[in-house]
Amino acid sequence: MISIRMPFWLRVVSLVGVILLCTAAGLYAYRWYNRPVTLTLAVGSIDGEAAGAMSEIANQLASDGASVRLKVVDTGTAVEAGKQFAAGDVDLAAVRGDVGDLSKAQAILVLSHITVLLIAPPGSSIDGINKLKGQTVGVLGGEANAKIVDVLNKAYDLARNKTVFKYLGLQDARQAVQSKQVGALLVVIPLTGKYIALVKGFFPQGTKATPVLIPIDSAAAIADANRAYESFDVPKGTLRGSPAVPDDDLTTLRTSLYLVARKSLSPDVATSLTQSLLKVRRELLGENPLLAQITAPSTDADAYLPVHPGALAVYNGTTQSFMDEYSNYIYLGPMILGGIASVLAAAWKFLGIGQPEFREGPLDTLYGLARRIRAVDVESELSDIEDEIDNILKSQRMKAEAGDENAVDTATLNVVAHRLENLVHDRRAILLAKPTNASVA
Repeated sequence: MISIRMPFWLRVVSLVGVILLCTAAGLYAYRWYNRPVTLTLAVGSIDGEAAGAMSEIANQLASDGASVRLKVVDTGTAVEAGKQFAAGDVDLAAVRGDVGDLSKAQAILVLSHITVLLIAPPGSSIDGINKLKGQTVGVLGGEANAKIVDVLNKAYDLARNKTVFKYLGLQDARQAVQSKQVGALLVVIPLTGKYIALVKGFFPQGTKATPVLIPIDSAAAIADANRAYESFDVPKGTLRGSPAVPDDDLTTLRTSLYLVARKSLSPDVATSLTQSLLKVRRELLGENPLLAQITAPSTDADAYLPVHPGALAVYNGTTQSFMDEYSNYIYLGPMILGGIASVLAAAWKFLGIGQPEFREGPLDTLYGLARRIRAVDVESELSDIEDEIDNILKSQRMKAEAGDENAVDTATLNVVAHRLENLVHDRRAILLAKPTNASVA
């Protein structure tokens, strides 16, 4: 069998090509692993502030080069955001804990706590829910607050007291109060300066014009029966400092605005998202005070809305590094691949696929001449065989002088040639010893 040796320049080019190919494959794998993941986020509010805040966060994530990016979808209302999430149209959603179907949701963050406020106009005698009998209560937020209306109706039997709830838009609230179409307003807002100022704008302004906050005394009982809510005390002076409104801590209900993800979202992606959002919160806090309310959800096992495992790892400090997570695969992978490669190689060899075609070498030719010598019947054929032997020896000697590594070494050739010469000599002697046809006659 004659081995084929590649020229030096071709070996160099092949080696460089393999190195470049491996480098390119490694870079591609690195970029693929570190590629940013884009998640769609449904968010909506009647004033558009929620979508604006999330768009600001999304822009900052892109500026920071975060591994997780957000594509914000403004749905107009929190109810519609919840519907798109429940339908599987988006990966994430900003939803209220008391609105929509959250069976497929797991919490990433609490974006804000939103408080239920029942407010009567300045000078009103309505200082308790029992005095809403026969009154019309304007409800801001529409369908999003339908459950709160239902909860209050059941807790205080307001329907029997002929209390009517009327849904209002933001642009209609002030007119409804001033024209006395409503005896009180029900609003659900974060207790931040911007929203408190918005609510105060619905009522007449003046030193003595102080709106009346109506307590929800049964808040604790309502919260026990409806886990989406919790009892909360509005601090003294929240609505107004002097004179203080309320004049003492006031009991009411509170729910939360969550950023939720689908249960099927990868824990790694959820972890990266949570870490990036907490970082962005710190960066944007000075520009948007509303982000100060972003906090971790409850990590209790019986929490109303369970935390996504990827986010939970961040809050519990149990995030894993790449080596921690994939060390077993890195250790076992080469062993498994090596075993598979060995099996495939054995099967390949057994089937004879790709085996090199046998090529007769000079030694094979010389050994073949030995069989021919033994079968020669005419002495002239021995002369021809001797010429063939000389040609082979001459060819191999020239290859050896040229430095060809495939040339047969001289010692081997001498041994084989000496053996063939003996065979030729013996066969010639045998042929000469045979009587010719003429002498027999």
